[in-house]
Amino acid sequence: MNTLRRAAHVTLTVAAIAVATACSAGGTTTPAASVTGTAGTATQAPATQAQDAQAVAALAPHAASRTARKAGKPKLGIADITPMGEKVERVGVGFPIIVTFDRAVRDRAAAEAVLQVQAEKPAEGAWRWVSDRKVIYRTQTYWKPHQKVLFTARLSQIPGNEAAKDVSRRFAVGTANISVVDTRKHVMKVRRDGKLAKTIPISAGRGGLPRNGVDVYLTTTGVHLAMGKKRVETMTSSWLGVTDPNDPLYYKLEIPWAVRISDSGEYVHQSAGDYQFLGRSNQSHGCVRATPAGAKWFYGISQRGDVIEVTGTKRKLDWRNGWSYWQLSWNQWKRGSALPAGSASAVPSPSPSASPADDQDALQG
Repeated sequence: MNTLRRAAHVTLTVAAIAVATACSAGGTTTPAASVTGTAGTATQAPATQAQDAQAVAALAPHAASRTARKAGKPKLGIADITPMGEKVERVGVGFPIIVTFDRAVRDRAAAEAVLQVQAEKPAEGAWRWVSDRKVIYRTQTYWKPHQKVLFTARLSQIPGNEAAKDVSRRFAVGTANISVVDTRKHVMKVRRDGKLAKTIPISAGRGGLPRNGVDVYLTTTGVHLAMGKKRVETMTSSWLGVTDPNDPLYYKLEIPWAVRISDSGEYVHQSAGDYQFLGRSNQSHGCVRATPAGAKWFYGISQRGDVIEVTGTKRKLDWRNGWSYWQLSWNQWKRGSALPAGSASAVPSPSPSASPADDQDALQG
């Protein structure tokens, strides 16, 4: 099993989640003294020590209650976990665990130290911070297929955050779907659990439209992950800034069997006609076009986190484009962790009886 843990004796200072304190008002023995009420207004009190003591005693529980409420309020929580849990979806062997906190994390080391990942089939992994609220877990090599992976965030172990709720989510890893798109030979080969399952004729980005030094009509070369899919996707030229129907670059199409593989609008999808180019030449605006039968089959087997590696173009995939985290080498990836090198360690498999509660369960053509 894999986990990222810190030794219990290490003290982590959490400036971002310091506990607030409240002060209480005391009485006085001087004549015509003022006692501050719970509403914050001053009222005249009798000039007797006994009556002052009674007033202070009456106010003390309110002050203590306010202090307890402030001290007990969690300072850091989780707003979102991607992907969904085992009861909702199965994921591909390249899937990342994406954790978004509910506010900026000032002490990243303290937060990262309480995040734990346990897999039935161990693989070394590490966290990388991509913003002050978001951290991503990736393994050194692809996950082994057909297993369960348990993520746990022990937020209550962060100093000053003891009132926070711990969160767990179990993921189900499905079949190892790994596809290689050869844009020079115009073919996509799909392997399932290591065996060649299908060879699909394709047409990739034709190129020829440079924008700011980048040919935006080229499919990006690199390791993509499936991010989602739609039975029919509306694809328009708005990503080019082209919205005028009279513009020769304008288009708006309803495309079947669309599997998204980047944030910049790349998909594997059914070709909208022009079938004569499939397997022969690249004619798309950047997507991977496939035959109707091939696209429908690919859509049917696709899981979020499936690997789609594109080869043969001069446009390189940026690791920040969608879930393209495999574009970084393992050493590059680990540099994004807030913990010292070597913090990852193997732990026993989660108990089979463990049942963590789920905390929640521009387009190109």
